[in-house]
Amino acid sequence: MSKKLSVVVPTFNESGNVKELAKQVGEALQGIDYNIWFIDDSNDDTPEVLKELCDEDSHCRYHHREGEAQTGLATAVIEGFDMADGDFLACMDADLQHPPAILRPMYAAMLSGADMCIPSRLIKGGSDGGLNIIRKFVSGTARWMGKAALPALRNVSDPTSGLFMFRKEMLKDADLKPIGWKIMVEVLAMCDYHLIVEIPYEFHDRNSGESKISRKVTLQYIEQLNNLRGRGIRHDSVIVTRWSPKFTEDMVRKYC
Repeated sequence: MSKKLSVVVPTFNESGNVKELAKQVGEALQGIDYNIWFIDDSNDDTPEVLKELCDEDSHCRYHHREGEAQTGLATAVIEGFDMADGDFLACMDADLQHPPAILRPMYAAMLSGADMCIPSRLIKGGSDGGLNIIRKFVSGTARWMGKAALPALRNVSDPTSGLFMFRKEMLKDADLKPIGWKIMVEVLAMCDYHLIVEIPYEFHDRNSGESKISRKVTLQYIEQLNNLRGRGIRHDSVIVTRWSPKFTEDMVRKYC
């Protein structure tokens, strides 16, 4: 049975990336029923570029939020999840540091029975080469903090990434109240699931624009972790399976 995929992409001043992203997503998902939902908080010309893109590409949708950028990326993603109509939902960044080609093996992992697929830079075959030394330190510290605070993150190798795919039904009855940018941390802590598949991927250099990392983002992450420590649900029976590069290729051939 065919499953529809909705890719949710939050955007903030990413006019130089969105058309290339849509092109690469289309190439990655040939033969798969999909759409892309851009949830936009931009204050530049990105909304105009998105309107043009959506007029040109029937797979693309966009929603521009007025005055909501300060609520954080995670609220944009949740709004996109609510709007999206796919059986599977994916979240990825607009800057092409998350390579769109990874969507096809993620989709294969979902068809194989996973509740959630998380590409990882930190397992065999993965790489965080798109990060400079400072960002590697920041990313590693964020992972350590998340795993120390939340049991749901401890068996996941790359839990603070913004790249993941899951069954939409996981959102049912989930009490998501995201703060800041780390939406997958919220999903891991608050949704009900049983099988996570991790697949390797290589994190890329930013295609265009500037990084959004700031002191405010760091403080929001700390606030989010503190909030989730009191709300997170128990995940006693979760299985995390890690696929090798070869096995990932075999599963793509089998399911896609």
